[in-house]
Amino acid sequence: MAALAHEFAFDAIGTRWSIATGQPLDAPARAAVAACIEDYSLLWSRFREDSLVARLAGQPGSHRLPAHAAGLAEVYAALHRATGGQVSPLVGSSLERLGYDAGYSLTPAGDPLPAPAWDNVDGVLAWNGPELATAAPLLLDVGAAGKGQLVDLVAGVLRARGFARCLVDAGGDMLVDAGGPVEVALEHPYDATRAIGSLVVEGQAICASAANRRAWGEGLHHVLDARTGVPVDSVAATWAVAESTLVADGVATGLFFASPARLAAESCLAGFSCVRMFSDGRAEYWGTLKGELFV
Repeated sequence: MAALAHEFAFDAIGTRWSIATGQPLDAPARAAVAACIEDYSLLWSRFREDSLVARLAGQPGSHRLPAHAAGLAEVYAALHRATGGQVSPLVGSSLERLGYDAGYSLTPAGDPLPAPAWDNVDGVLAWNGPELATAAPLLLDVGAAGKGQLVDLVAGVLRARGFARCLVDAGGDMLVDAGGPVEVALEHPYDATRAIGSLVVEGQAICASAANRRAWGEGLHHVLDARTGVPVDSVAATWAVAESTLVADGVATGLFFASPARLAAESCLAGFSCVRMFSDGRAEYWGTLKGELFV
């Protein structure tokens, strides 16, 4: 990391960001990063009243989104197919019912709520490329892959401003283009002071998802089975390495419900490698990885 000696850290979208670059980020570059995050939040945030998601929760309608929304739609459709509907952008109401709401009440308001069915053709939500239309009020949540895509967009802003090498880390969703390898520890999901292994990442993205992150109450956390609204309990943590942070983030979520081989059968997800730890302590890896597992 010696080549990326300058770090810019800040909080945004409910998580801690760290951007490492070879030269200090000047004021225009920082402003451009902030604008990128703000624009994305105005589209997808469940936690602000002025977002598109908030409008769709109250009023159905049709919207043409920025071009990058097509990539997010493609990944969501692939995850939906690969998991038999267990991953869906329609889990927002389910999360809100369980207490992960705009006010962070963390107090369930009732039993788990299954998400509406999503067939993308003749249903409550049609999301094709950058075109999104809802036929009823819906509370969307793109947490399965959205933060990863935002990391890619921020890295794109930096490259466009001459920062060819960078490391962008948004709460563990990380794009590594540092001009050399970076070793990343795999945090134990039940003990933050330990690691279950480490991976070496170079010119790729790595994302992690764990049941202990954004967890509250008795057995409640943010990774829900959309078909039932119930948090998954068979997988404790996942790590995915891919060419883009969007894909790595989506795969890290998908691994809670589907095998690596099933996810890799989707062309837009193919090419990743991963580690998955189950709730009983077993761990497995898949693909080509540099590093080691301690369990």
